[in-house]
Amino acid sequence: MMWLQDFFNLRLVSEYADVFAQGIWQTLWISAVCLVLSLVLGTVLALARMSKNPLFWRPVAGYIQFIRSTPLLVQIYLVYYGLPTIMPAGMLFDEVQSGIIALTLHTSPYMGEIIRAGIGSVARGQIEGALSVGMTPRQTMRYITLPQAVANVMPPLLGQTAVLIKDTSLLSIIAVFELLGAGLLMFSETVVATESYVTVAICYLGIYAMMLVLSGIVQNRLGGSAWQAN
Repeated sequence: MMWLQDFFNLRLVSEYADVFAQGIWQTLWISAVCLVLSLVLGTVLALARMSKNPLFWRPVAGYIQFIRSTPLLVQIYLVYYGLPTIMPAGMLFDEVQSGIIALTLHTSPYMGEIIRAGIGSVARGQIEGALSVGMTPRQTMRYITLPQAVANVMPPLLGQTAVLIKDTSLLSIIAVFELLGAGLLMFSETVVATESYVTVAICYLGIYAMMLVLSGIVQNRLGGSAWQAN
């Protein structure tokens, strides 16, 4: 351990343990809120994308292409600086709210495409069977199609969730305090880059490890094969 202390000051990092704990908490709760919102909006986008009415699927297709073709960093700036100019007078969003909106708008199309693929994977015979016993199309979608679709695409959904958690680091550019913000704070006060940013990386690795464990548990519960993340 003596050689490690020559390159990495554990005592200094321990002094900022509370700061990093707060950063981890901020990262996790922001990610959780964005995940719930993006799943709801993603489901709406998936259903609209599958509609045969061009008034529904064309705008959604354009929105998805816009999100895919522009960097998340630009989207965060557009929301943070552009949204207040089009909102009614007096309706302002703080940094955290703007960050949540930007991440939700960015993640929802990816979630929507995953859910759309899951809906397409449900056997047509099951849908026809549900309709034949008197279920309405809405009931069929709610009780037959969507539950199976979510089960079929759980691994990529968890993978996108991991990406969402890492994307929260970009919110530091609009002064949102999260895990990377904790590292930036430590660096600004101590001017030691190694301890500051290596600690951030280790924390993200820990969160990702927990995501892998969670994905394995979910896969076992669903009876699927183990998901191997790249």
